Amino acid sequence: MTDSDTPLIEMRNIEKSYGPVHALRGVNLTIRKGEIVGLLGDNGAGKSTLIKVLSGAVPYTSGKIFVNGKELTLRSTNDAINSGIETIYQDSALVPQLSIARNLFLGRELRTGPRFMDRMDQTRMNSVAADLLRRVGISKNIPPTTPIGSLSGGERQAVAIARAMYFDSELIILDEPTNNLGVAETQGVLQFVREARDTGHSCIFIAHNIHHVFQVVDRMVVMLHGKIVADDLSPKTSSIMDVENVIMGKNQAA
Repeated sequence: MTDSDTPLIEMRNIEKSYGPVHALRGVNLTIRKGEIVGLLGDNGAGKSTLIKVLSGAVPYTSGKIFVNGKELTLRSTNDAINSGIETIYQDSALVPQLSIARNLFLGRELRTGPRFMDRMDQTRMNSVAADLLRRVGISKNIPPTTPIGSLSGGERQAVAIARAMYFDSELIILDEPTNNLGVAETQGVLQFVREARDTGHSCIFIAHNIHHVFQVVDRMVVMLHGKIVADDLSPKTSSIMDVENVIMGKNQAA
């Protein structure tokens, strides 16, 4: 297998139990380089648990995870970030008192000046922040110095998406990224997903709105009761009704 054939992510026989609750049951998932995968399933299907395992937020009971063909043990979210996996949750933590720009670069601030006078490059962070906000569809002229606490819920979500856009991760996991967003913000996020694919990045796109998923993904994976019940559904050959039937357990593949 050549480097180009090696999957970006490979999860093998992943199990996760919370006491007597079996949340993940032998899950096998492969994400190829430059691929956008929609991860679908009803509430309680196991999507969130699987993503938390892959992002290093939750330890798995057993199984193996490979990134670029190398087996890794993800003990923390920092392990995942350092492995090129960036996750944006629906409730991504933002600091209300800090500005949009400071939140975008929180913990990874841009610096300026010689090493002995090292300080934050606020001007450049503000400039990058303003550009990112336009890319995610915030058409209002919101200064990047605006405190996060004064933004609407949809605007805050857009800022969290913008944060993932700037850092050049190989895999970007978007957990309900269009939830609570307006039409322009939603289209901005979907355009970002397309841009990510066009520049060789991979994404896992989780959303209850199947119409949004159909607009951007290459392949859809469906979970049910902690298992993957379909992993090769194409928006080109499957209808929304086909996929909904799989989600509801009416058939195992479309």
